[in-house]
Amino acid sequence: MPGKRVVFLGPPGAGKGTQAKQVVAKLGLLHLSTGDLLRDEVARKTELGEKAKGVMDRGELVPDALIIDMIRGRLSGARNGFLLDGFPRTVAQAEALAGITDLDAVVNISLPRDEVVRRLTARRVCRGCGAIYNLTFNLAAEESKCRACGGELYQRDDDRPAVIENRYDVYEKSTAPLIAFYSRRSLLHSVDGRLGSDAVLAEILRILGA
Repeated sequence: MPGKRVVFLGPPGAGKGTQAKQVVAKLGLLHLSTGDLLRDEVARKTELGEKAKGVMDRGELVPDALIIDMIRGRLSGARNGFLLDGFPRTVAQAEALAGITDLDAVVNISLPRDEVVRRLTARRVCRGCGAIYNLTFNLAAEESKCRACGGELYQRDDDRPAVIENRYDVYEKSTAPLIAFYSRRSLLHSVDGRLGSDAVLAEILRILGA
């Protein structure tokens, strides 16, 4: 159903990106991921992109004001609805977003810490084409070459247990207040990320009335 205004929340490894691609394809929504948005603005050398590049080149975090300006610009053209993935990350960002647009639903794909660690430590990436595999879902333990291009498969540094534990801590600290923020506004819907991908998608579509 076109016109839905949706936010996805969830810890690293919960499958937000995978689900987002399927939901936007089915419902015709504009998919806005803050990472993709930043890269696009920088690549197109927009005024906002140039400002963001300067900040990133200094190794600093892109300030909320810049991110919010980018989001505002994209949402102005989202006449058939949108799905925000990776934004907002804090209550301050959520309050700024509320000043730009109303939302129809906030979907939290929940996943416990042990499952996040299990999934992400099993992830392998191709050095050649960037294809992603997972020992849990679609890769045998003895496989070391990409099925698509034959490139070497490796484990990224940020997919090691200690790093993942830290990422989960950061996520919990910043997102717990966000979950409360949207619960108070009767917008929050939680989906168990331990379900299979198809079941998670079906539940999200049910929530969105599609």
